[in-house]
Amino acid sequence: MIVKSYKTHKIKTRDNIYKILDKYLPNLKDKSIVAITSKIISITQKDVIPVKDVSDKDELIKKEADSYVEAPVPTPYGKVFLTRKNGHIVFTAGIDESNADGNYILWPRNLQKKTNDIWEYLKNKHKLKNLGIIITDSRFNPGRTGTLGFGMSWCGFEAVKNHVGEKDIFGRNIEWIKVNVIDSLATAAALAMGEAQEQTPLSVFTDLSFVKFQDRVPNKKELDAVIWPMEKDLYGKFLTAVKWQKGGGGK
Repeated sequence: MIVKSYKTHKIKTRDNIYKILDKYLPNLKDKSIVAITSKIISITQKDVIPVKDVSDKDELIKKEADSYVEAPVPTPYGKVFLTRKNGHIVFTAGIDESNADGNYILWPRNLQKKTNDIWEYLKNKHKLKNLGIIITDSRFNPGRTGTLGFGMSWCGFEAVKNHVGEKDIFGRNIEWIKVNVIDSLATAAALAMGEAQEQTPLSVFTDLSFVKFQDRVPNKKELDAVIWPMEKDLYGKFLTAVKWQKGGGGK
């Protein structure tokens, strides 16, 4: 696997995502995957709110979250809301202030449709049979220092590699191992693109022998399979032990 990131100008709300892709991406090869940070999708869709226009950030978080723990959680870094957004467990409903030019950057609206549209656009432009798209963000994992990337949406390849029913190297049946391809790639992309002043919100993967490409957008069953219900999660007892309140879901 090879991953390379690409530097852009400072993306603002006046920019167009397709013009950005045209200007900064190289000529794409068949069986490549393009990773794009969700932040520039949000900015170019104008999914932002000026900080000066928000009197209470806590209320904005509740409005954007699908659900949230009823009170901010004390941490060594201040109080933060634990939230669930689009099936992901994140802090503050994913609202970001870094590299935001005085705005709160919200998670992109209608993200899977935008991902599908970008896939179709780049696939046709570069005349490719196989192409993948990942929209990435970063989050914290319990017990680990620093951020890791994860895939918010994808198109053009199988996001999960299922090993259930196979045998390990000693012939033992594999009962529940599935590899999360989308988050593994998103983590590599986040490392290549950086989190601070790098200004490299795009990256391209090549030499992906382990990826199974698809010449279509993901269906509902495939989309649902990536999001694991809290009740089935290995950490489910912890996640369901707290009281969750219904949020506004970004409406």
